[in-house]
Amino acid sequence: MVMMKKTGIAVFVLLLALSYSEIATAGPEDCIDSCYTGCVQRNTRLMQRCEGKCRIRCGPDSEVKQHVNEVKKG
Repeated sequence: MVMMKKTGIAVFVLLLALSYSEIATAGPEDCIDSCYTGCVQRNTRLMQRCEGKCRIRCGPDSEVKQHVNEVKKG
């Protein structure tokens, strides 16, 4: 009887874990947002420079989008 309860609980926990295992993919807006968050500076010139680098890194031709699309396909 105890073995059946343990097996039932193990199956329940396994099914519960599998039901929440969705793959979260980051979109380009997440890239820009997280990059801008790292650009906080007192010097506005340095902050603008950092934001420009973020636009290049997370822009339409970025490798981040290519990687996200590969993950979605795969």
